[in-house]
Amino acid sequence: MNTAKQTVDDALNRTSSTKLLSNITWRVVIGAILAFLYLPIVVLVLFSFNSSRSLSWPMTGVTLDWYRKLAANEQLLEALWNSLYVATCATTLTLLIGVPAAMALDRLSFPGKGIFRKLVLLPIALPGIITGISMLSMFKLFGLPLSLETVIIGHATALLAVVVTQVFARLQRLPKSYEEASLDLGAGPLHTFLFVTLPNIRSAVIGAGLLSFTLSFDEIPVTFFLTGRDNTLPMYIWSTMRRGITPEINAVGALIVLASAILIVTSVLLLRENSNSR
Repeated sequence: MNTAKQTVDDALNRTSSTKLLSNITWRVVIGAILAFLYLPIVVLVLFSFNSSRSLSWPMTGVTLDWYRKLAANEQLLEALWNSLYVATCATTLTLLIGVPAAMALDRLSFPGKGIFRKLVLLPIALPGIITGISMLSMFKLFGLPLSLETVIIGHATALLAVVVTQVFARLQRLPKSYEEASLDLGAGPLHTFLFVTLPNIRSAVIGAGLLSFTLSFDEIPVTFFLTGRDNTLPMYIWSTMRRGITPEINAVGALIVLASAILIVTSVLLLRENSNSR
């Protein structure tokens, strides 16, 4: 009996040791992955406060001078406002097209529906350089001059799938009986959409809009081919970095990281709320 009990205890101890080793291994792997993803961002933020222009470690001191210089840089501020204008307009255009497209895919049956869905989702799968070149060729064909407006159209085309996929997924979980009941009670299609459908897909629409705004604000490949004389902030940073990386560029990057993180976290929280309400 004692021998059998000892054998069982040894087996349990070996199992516990194996589980402990496995947990430690997974934690090390996860920590390494997170460090690989976020250590460069941490370095960028730290050097944005470096008092020296030299990007060497250890830092010589801490300062906010680079952020003050950003506030006095007229070219950078103009590029920032251009990026905000492009991202806002592109997101608005994407929502105006994407929400009806998602509703058509979910609520309507028509010939070629499967092909239509694949074509709507295709731009997000294409490399940005392909989208930029194709849009550039189209604008040249129609004789349209390159400007911030052409950039807006390019961004909206590339990001349309983001809105369609998010809204379509939410519509599939929304019972059609809600809309049918509204119509049976005498409400028109527009009234039904505004007061029944839209409130139920609101979090998905807002989340997709915030994600689209973030992606548009940071976008370079499509912007590179479609921009005219006016620079967006990512293009300004890219052109400046050809002369070398400075703490001022790190400061710009830190602000972009902060703004993008706020928008992405807000988007994730809204989409999580959307998922929990199912």
